[in-house]
Amino acid sequence: MADAPEILRYSAFAATPEGGNPAAVVLDAAHLDDASMQRIAAEVGYSETAFVIGQDVETHRYRVRFWSPAAEVPFCGHATVATAVALVERGGAGDASFETLSFETQGGRVELRPTRSTDGSVTVSFTSVEPEVRDIDVRVRDRLLALLGLGEADIDPRFPVRESFAGNWHPIVVITDPEVFHQFRFSPAEVAALMREQGWLGTVTVLHALSPWEFEARNLFPVGRITEDPATGSAAASTGAYLRDQGYPEQAIRIQQGRHVGRPSTLEVRIPAEGGIEVSGGATRIG
Repeated sequence: MADAPEILRYSAFAATPEGGNPAAVVLDAAHLDDASMQRIAAEVGYSETAFVIGQDVETHRYRVRFWSPAAEVPFCGHATVATAVALVERGGAGDASFETLSFETQGGRVELRPTRSTDGSVTVSFTSVEPEVRDIDVRVRDRLLALLGLGEADIDPRFPVRESFAGNWHPIVVITDPEVFHQFRFSPAEVAALMREQGWLGTVTVLHALSPWEFEARNLFPVGRITEDPATGSAAASTGAYLRDQGYPEQAIRIQQGRHVGRPSTLEVRIPAEGGIEVSGGATRIG
C-alpha cells in the first residue's frame, strides 16, 4: 500500500489572525487517481484541496487540480495562493528562482509572482486566464434572485446581473441596500441545484459597493457543500473582469469578504486594460 500523502494546510487572504479561507495542499499527488483526490478532499473538509499532479522543477511549471468535498473544481484562487506559498517555502528562503510560477489547471494556465517580505511571509499575485463576461438568461436571473429572496429593486442599477469567467463561471449580483446584503437568506440545496444546472462550479458572487474602489462580497458555494466561502480568488478575478466589462477604468480595487462566517479576508485586485485579472494575497500555515 502506498504511503499516505502529506497534506499541508494554509489559510489564504486572511485579514485578521482568525480570518482567511483554509485550503489543503498535496504537493506530490502524481500517483493519486480521481477517487483518491475526491476522498482526501472530502476527509479534509475545506472548500478546496489542491493537488500538484505534475511538475517541471527547472521551468517552475506545475499541473494542479482542485477538489471540493463534493466534486472537482476547474480553478480555485485561494488554493492557488496556498499552493504557491507552499512551493516557495519548500524552495527555501530568498530563492530567486521563484520569481515566476505557472500552473496548468482545468480552467486554463495561471501565471503567478510570489514575493517574500523581510519578515519571511510570502505574498502571491496571480494573473487569471483570459476572462469572459456574458449576459444571463432573464429566466435564470429571476430564479436565482428568487432563491436569494431578492427582487429587481434590490439590484444596484449600476451593475446588472451577469455571468463572468476568469477560471470558473460566476453569476455576479450587486445589492444596493447594505442591510439586504447582510441579511439575505437562501436554501443551500435549491441554490446548489441551480448551480449544477447552469454549470456554475465556482460560487454565486453577491456584492455590495462600499466605494468605487472597494466592495464587500459574499460568495455562496453550496455546490461544493460549503454554504458561504470566506475568501474566493476566482470570484475576485471574475469580479474584476465584470467591472472592466462595465466600463471600470484600469485600477486596483479591494474586496472584503468572510465576516459573515467569522473569517475576515481581504483580496487585492488589479484590473488591467486588457488580458487576465491580477489577484493578490498571502497564505499562512495552519498548525
